[in-house]
Amino acid sequence: MNTFGTHFRLTTFGASHDPYVGGVIDGCPAGLRLSEEKILVQLERRRSHHAASTPRKEADRPQFISGLQEWTTTGAPIAFLIKNNEARPKDYDHLENTFRPSHADYSYHVRYGGHEEASGGGRSSARESAVRVVAGAIAMQLLEPLSIEILSYTSQLGSHAMIPSYQDDIRLEAIQSSRVGCPDPILDQEMDEYLQEIATTGDTIGGVVSTIVRGLPAGWGSPIYSKLDAQLAAAMMSINAAKGFEVGKGFALASMRGSQANDPFILREGSIATATNHSGGIQGGVSNGAPLHFRTAFKPISSISMPQQTVTRSGEATTLTIQGRHDSSVFPRVLPIVDAMTALVLADEWLRSRSYLQP
Repeated sequence: MNTFGTHFRLTTFGASHDPYVGGVIDGCPAGLRLSEEKILVQLERRRSHHAASTPRKEADRPQFISGLQEWTTTGAPIAFLIKNNEARPKDYDHLENTFRPSHADYSYHVRYGGHEEASGGGRSSARESAVRVVAGAIAMQLLEPLSIEILSYTSQLGSHAMIPSYQDDIRLEAIQSSRVGCPDPILDQEMDEYLQEIATTGDTIGGVVSTIVRGLPAGWGSPIYSKLDAQLAAAMMSINAAKGFEVGKGFALASMRGSQANDPFILREGSIATATNHSGGIQGGVSNGAPLHFRTAFKPISSISMPQQTVTRSGEATTLTIQGRHDSSVFPRVLPIVDAMTALVLADEWLRSRSYLQP
C-alpha cells in the first residue's frame, strides 16, 4: 500500500530516480496556517550533511500544487511535488540483472513479476522518505496547540550505546547541537568518529533511535486492532532499514516479574499518574498520560562497496561490488523521518479522538 493513516492520510508516489517524488495529504482540517520555514527545517535535517553520508545533494523544496491558499489549508487534499535534481538512473544499469544482497531487488522481482522499477531501488528507496518528512512537518503544526513534544535521538550506533537509553532530562538543543544525533556530547563524538571509520572501510553500520513524546494526553488510541503502540509499530517498521521496535522496557520485560514490571498508580499534583513508566506511556493500547517511550532498531544499509556473493536473475553465481552514492548509516538522517512518522500517527489519533468526543 502507498497510503498511511485513517483520518490524516498520506499517499506517496515516485521513486529515487523519477523526475519527482511527491505526496497527497487527505483529511487535514481547513484553516491551519502553515509555516514553510518549519517544513524546510525538517527537510534540512534529513539532507546529507555528515561526512559519511551520500554525496547526493538534493534541494528538497516542495512545490505545493493544491490544498493551500496563502499557506492556509483549505480542507481539500494537499498535494505537493519534490523534484529529483540529482537523479542518475544510468548509474544502476550494471545492476539490472543482479540481485543485490539484502535489498528489495529479489522480493520485489517476485512480487511484481519482473515489472518493478530497478533504478536506485525504485519505491523501496529511502528517497521516498522526503515526502514523509514534509507530511510529518505539517502534522507537527497541526499538533502544536496541544504542546506535544516529539524528540528522537541516536541512542546506539553499532556497539556505542547510551545507558539507560531513556533520560527524562534530554532536550532538543542537545540533539540539534550533536554530530550524529546523540544528546550525550562525549558519546556523540565517539559515535561520530566510529561512523567516519566505518565509512573509510566501505562498510555500513546500524543503530537504534529512541523516541520520547512529552505532553501526550491520556486516552489516545483504540483497543484491539487499532492500539496506539500497534500504529506506531506499523509506522516505524515502514521506514527503510527498520528491523526492530519496542515500547517502554520492551523486550526487557520478558525477563522481569510482574511485581517488577507493573507501573503503580499514584496521585501526583492532584492528578492520577504512574510511579514508574515501564509500559512506555501506553497501557491496553491507549496512552495513559505518561511520557511515550519507544525504540526503533535499524540495520546497516545494504549498499556496501565491498565484494559480495549473489546471483543474477537467471540464477548464475556472481560477485558484486556496489558503486555509487550511498550513506554509511541511516544515522543521523533517519531522526527526522522517525519524528515525522510519529507525528503522522499522533495527528491521526488526535482527529480520531475528536470524532469520539463529538455528539
